[in-house]
This record gives sequence, C-alpha cells and structure tokens, in this order.
Amino acid sequence: MEIVHSVAQFPCVQGSCVTIGTFDGVHQGHKALLERARIRARQQGLLFVVVTFWPHPRRILARDNAPPMLTSREHRQVLLESSGVDILLELPFSMELAALTPQAFIETVLFPAHMKHLVIGHDFSLGRGRSGDFTVLTALGGQLGFTVERLHSVIFDGDIVSSTRIRHLIGNGNIARANRLLGYTFSLEGEVIHGCGRGRGLGFPTANIAISDVLTPRQGVYATRVRCGESLWQAVTNVGTNPTVGGTGLSIESFLLAEEGRQASQAGAVAGEQEHCSVDVNLYGKFIRLFFVKRLRDEQKFPSLEMLQARIAVDVAEARQLFAEYPLV
Repeated sequence: MEIVHSVAQFPCVQGSCVTIGTFDGVHQGHKALLERARIRARQQGLLFVVVTFWPHPRRILARDNAPPMLTSREHRQVLLESSGVDILLELPFSMELAALTPQAFIETVLFPAHMKHLVIGHDFSLGRGRSGDFTVLTALGGQLGFTVERLHSVIFDGDIVSSTRIRHLIGNGNIARANRLLGYTFSLEGEVIHGCGRGRGLGFPTANIAISDVLTPRQGVYATRVRCGESLWQAVTNVGTNPTVGGTGLSIESFLLAEEGRQASQAGAVAGEQEHCSVDVNLYGKFIRLFFVKRLRDEQKFPSLEMLQARIAVDVAEARQLFAEYPLV
C-alpha cells in the first residue's frame, strides 16, 4: 500500500475506484465497504484508493466534543493495508477542506485521483454542511463522469455497526461484544513505563503502559494478551486507580502469565506462590500491544492486601479458562 498525503503526491494512474471515510476502528461495517470497493476495482481494472483524514474531522470541527479514537493513526494504516488498499490518500483535515462544496471537493481531491467509481456507506455525506449525500453525488457523477454505489448498513447481532456504537460498548466495559463488531480484538499500544512497584510487592509484578489518545476501556479487570515483537503472553490487566493501595491516578497494568504448563493451580496461586505463574521478562522502555479479550470484573477496594492477592489469583484462574475459548490474536 502506498501512502500519500496530498493530491500532488498522487501517482499517475489511469483510473481508480474510491471510497472515503474516517475509518476509525476499521470495523465490520468499514470492512464491508472496503471489500466492496476492492472487488469493484478488480472487476473494472482500477486501482483501489481510500481517501481518509487525519486528524479526525471532529477534532477540528468540534474540538471540545471530539470522540476518543478507536485506533491510532499507525494502527489504522495497518488495518487498511490488510484490506487490500492500493493507495491511501490521507489528507490533513482543515477548516478549508471542510468548507469545500461537494463538487469542489470532487474536482480538487478526487479527480486528481482519477476516480471512475465511488463506493460510499449508507450514511455518508461529503462537503460543506454534509450536503453531498448519495442523491447529490449521483447527480454530480452523471455530470462529471463517475458512478456512485451506496452500501446498506451492516447489522451484527441486532446492532448497526458504527464507531460510535463500538466506543459506547468499550466505554461500558463490554469488550467481548465490541470485539465482535470490530471483527478483531480491541487493543492499545504503549511504552512500558515504571509504575509504583505495588504489583511486585504483592507478588504480581506488572507491565504498565502510558495512557494514550486511543479510547481507554472502562475501569476494571480484563483478560488480555500482550504482544512485544514476536512474543505473545496471556495476561490479566487492571485499568483503574488501585484503590486498595491508595492509588489515585489512572493506570493500565498487566500481569503477564507464564506458559500453560508452568501455571500455578487456582488453589496454590495465593500469596507466596504467585511467582510460579508470572513471566520474568524486562519490558521497560519497550512498546507493547495490549489486546483486550474480555472484562472479568469491576475494580474493587479490598479490606486488606491479602484479600486483594487472593482475588487476583482468582482473576488469573478465570482468565486461563477464557483463553482456551478465544483464538490467538
């Protein structure tokens, strides 16, 4: 996939099939749109082109109400590339770009991409005031020489798949359902930083990552997987403030589990034996990707450290059972 950031950088091509959107999350609805555009491009001998924007338009148009992103810029690019995109035209979004009429946008941006066919989502609108809906774009296509195709909404288990719906699910801790709508396991990437050392003191050393601009799931305890380079571990992750030990600021801490054959039993994984099911690896300063499989419970304030240790051991046992049910990411 070739990535360009202006129409001036666009390569000389004979024709393209284009789809446009923010593609936040590159979820199941986006994938249906991308797959349709890819098929059309191949059928008509055109290049498959995606036009998108960075930053998210709402961060410019409604700065105070801009939603947290489901994916980082880099992760979105990886997901789009996996959809078979030939050229990604990632435009810097600006008030000037937002002010273009639908026809001006087509003439300024899409004609230099040699667009012959446009594939849009069910609720897509283009141009100033979102005035370029399917009817307007179809009429412009008749005048300017391109065809337009609109897809129906994608419904999964009774949910219309959208970035807004997925953000709502993740924000409420329903990671398992969000993952189904995404079509992959929601994840965060971050550098492993030094925490307060509380986990190691409890017998559960953790890898802490810095909070990013990507949406943070609801506070609680999650069954997760951690990837660093080619290494992948099962883990239990706490998103929260660690109230039992007097914590205040939000943190994301992951306790990495050893291989299945080395795990401690649920009965044995209590204070003094937790080291038998932990991973001895130094990740400080490295970037890891944290995959959220399922939410286990709310974060709680326990009456004692011993009760917290015992509860973490139960969390580890529950996570082990879950990992057998979910395929590797």
